[in-house]
Amino acid sequence: MNKQQKIILFSGIGVVAIIVALIVYVIMTPQETEPEQKEVPLLDATEQRDSLQNAYDQLELTNQFEQLEAQVEQFEGQEKYLKDDKIVKEYNDAKERINKLLGELNSEKSSNKQNREKIKQLEAEIATLKDIVRHYLQEMERLSNENAELRTQLQQSASRNEELTTQVQQTASRNEQLTNQVRVASKLNITALNLTAYNKKGKAEKNITKARQLGVSFSVAPNNTASAGMKTFAVRVLTPEGTLLGGQGSVSFDGQQVAVSAVKQAEYDNGELRMMIYVNVTATPTPGDYTVDVFCDGHRLGSRRFTMKK
Repeated sequence: MNKQQKIILFSGIGVVAIIVALIVYVIMTPQETEPEQKEVPLLDATEQRDSLQNAYDQLELTNQFEQLEAQVEQFEGQEKYLKDDKIVKEYNDAKERINKLLGELNSEKSSNKQNREKIKQLEAEIATLKDIVRHYLQEMERLSNENAELRTQLQQSASRNEELTTQVQQTASRNEQLTNQVRVASKLNITALNLTAYNKKGKAEKNITKARQLGVSFSVAPNNTASAGMKTFAVRVLTPEGTLLGGQGSVSFDGQQVAVSAVKQAEYDNGELRMMIYVNVTATPTPGDYTVDVFCDGHRLGSRRFTMKK
């Protein structure tokens, strides 16, 4: 047997020995047993029914609570208008208790019996909250009706005020018209206004250059509306050149002071009154058109232009 054959023989024997050793190890090593399955006790039918009922009741109460919140939400922020803050406090307190009970039901692992007790508490709290919400909504409705009534009253008052304002304006306009009518009616009226030149002898003179006085004559017409008593009549005589003849102060007319030629007082008894007022001439007057105005009580009673010749 050569060297190569010996190597092959011994190698085969080694492989067989390793295989036999592995078989013996497997046979002698004890096998692990599967872990025992613990039996989970099943709930009986009564407990299952109670659990389902509890879950249903909890869901139903949660829905009721959300509906109540939705009812109040439409009036959110309006509780400040409630005159009785007690309602708002009661509502918030009941809402807090219900939220607490719901949280306990959702988080705690209680028995069905304990859950039923909390659900009964929830039912009672929900009933209380319903009463509070009903009262709350009634109060809000009452306030809304009051506000609507107040708005109507304000609108009516505004309309009435507008009517009164219109009436006041109309009355003021009528009063102004009446005042103007009375003012016009009480104004004295004159007729037969005339201008006459007088010479140094006091006789009527046709030649204006010889005049030493100018006489303004007129008649005051009867007027029962005018106030009777002492009246001050004033005349203004303007030369053809526009200068004022004479000069005895001024009178008020149209909010201004008007210089006049001469004044004279006379008693007026609402009847006809004849007047003559003289204006002194200090320089030789020139021929031409002379303008004469008569004033009394702030009115201009008449105005006329006279052509005076040489």
